[in-house]
Amino acid sequence: MGTPPRTPPRVLTVAGSDSGGGAGIQADLKTMLALGTHGMSVLTAVTAQNSLGVQGVWELPADAVRAQFRAVVDDIGVAAVKTGMLASADLVETVAGLLAPLDVPVVVDPVGVSKHGDPLLAVDALDAVRGRLLPLATVATPNLAEVAQLTGVVVEGEDDLRRAADAVLGYGPRWALIKGGHLSGDATDLLTDGTVEHWLRAPRLDNRHTHGTGCTYASAIAARLAAGDPVPEAVAAAKEYVTGAIRAGFALGAGIGPVHHGHALAPRPGGAPPAGLS
Repeated sequence: MGTPPRTPPRVLTVAGSDSGGGAGIQADLKTMLALGTHGMSVLTAVTAQNSLGVQGVWELPADAVRAQFRAVVDDIGVAAVKTGMLASADLVETVAGLLAPLDVPVVVDPVGVSKHGDPLLAVDALDAVRGRLLPLATVATPNLAEVAQLTGVVVEGEDDLRRAADAVLGYGPRWALIKGGHLSGDATDLLTDGTVEHWLRAPRLDNRHTHGTGCTYASAIAARLAAGDPVPEAVAAAKEYVTGAIRAGFALGAGIGPVHHGHALAPRPGGAPPAGLS
C-alpha cells in the first residue's frame, strides 16, 4: 500500500461572504488552495455584492460565529488564522475572545470599506478593533483608507508610510504591513515590527480589475505562515502571489473584476498545463 497523503497546513478565515466570488471568504479559500493549504471558514456576514458594489449586508449572530469557530478549531485545529470583515463591535469582541487563547499566527485585515467605497465596519466597532483585535495580530495589513480610519494618519506619499506603521504598531500587533497600493508610482508596501523595515515593491500594473486584492494578500500571508515561513518571508511570498493575481485580473460583470486567484494554476496558451504540472 502507498503512503497516505500528507495533510496540508490548515488555515482558517474568519470573514464575510462575497456573493460575486472576488473577495471575502471566497477569495480567501481560493488563495489558500492555490498556495497548497487547506482553507476553512467562519462566516461573519453575508453580502449581496457584485462587480458594481455592495447592495446589502447581513451580519450573523455572535452565537453562529462562535459555533463555527469551535466546530473547526476543536476538531480539525488550525495552523494560522486570517480575519477579514467583522462588521460590528459585537462580532469583533466575539472573534477576539475566540482568538486570544490560540497559539498560532493571526493575520488581521481590518476591513473597513469595500473596493467600491461601501462601509463594511460599523463606526462603533473601531475601538474594539484597536483595543481587542489588533493586539492579537501577528501581522496587521491595513490599506491607506483603513490606516486613516483606525489612526487618523493620512498617507499622501511614501515618506508617510513609516508614520502610519508606527501608529498601527501602537495598538499592539507584532508586525504592521502598510499597503501603499493607492499611492502613485510603484506598488510599495512597508512591513515593519518597529525595529526592522522591509520595503516591498512591485511595478504598477495597468489593470483595473483588482477586486479582492486586500483579502487575497492577507490570506496568502496566512497560508505562508501556516506553512512555517517567518513573517518577512511570508509577506514577500504573498506580495509576489498577489502581484501575479492582479496581473491576471479579469473583467467580470459591468464593473471592477476580480484578481485571478488561480493564475499560477491556469492552463497556458495552447492548452499546455501550468508550469510544474504534467
